[in-house]
Amino acid sequence: MPERKPRKDAVRNRMAVFAAADTLFARCQSPEDVTMADIAAAAGVGKGTLFRAFGDRTGLIRALYEARLEPIMETVDAGPPPLGPATPPLQRIPALLDALLCFKLDNRRLALALEETGSVSPYQAEHYERWHSLLQAMLEQIPGLADCDFIAHALLAATRADLVEHLAGQECVPRERMRAQLTSFTTRTLDPHPLQGLTAED
Repeated sequence: MPERKPRKDAVRNRMAVFAAADTLFARCQSPEDVTMADIAAAAGVGKGTLFRAFGDRTGLIRALYEARLEPIMETVDAGPPPLGPATPPLQRIPALLDALLCFKLDNRRLALALEETGSVSPYQAEHYERWHSLLQAMLEQIPGLADCDFIAHALLAATRADLVEHLAGQECVPRERMRAQLTSFTTRTLDPHPLQGLTAED
């Protein structure tokens, strides 16, 4: 049987829900302040509609996050440089982390809400495992680089939503400075021989 297409009203409702949630998360002081009832009211749909479509608040947040992240993932999977698969890892990894940082800066409360919904550990969340596996596979292509599993965790830690929120929100670090700092950190981390060329005087 051919796959059934969603009804037009269901598609409209989903778009309205995502737009409403985007606005509410962008304006809130804390992601916890945004409830299913708030989103339903802002979207002009019944609360039952949300639960039928997404299961619960966590399901809605995950669906919204995936929808907003989809353009980046499409580029990572099949797009042109610097994010696309044809790019050498030493250039692709910093570009990937920069794209992830920019995404979280643009969606600070949404990313924070998602990373706070892990039932056991944020490291067991599906979205985290996907990023970690992708980074680890790229890291393993760099000759001489060891401990790729750990390095993937360490690099992702630099883009955690709570850290991004702290730096951008509490410390007011400018966006471009954060991007430059992350790129510098990533580049140094990817050097498999950081002490090569140093003399005794260094």
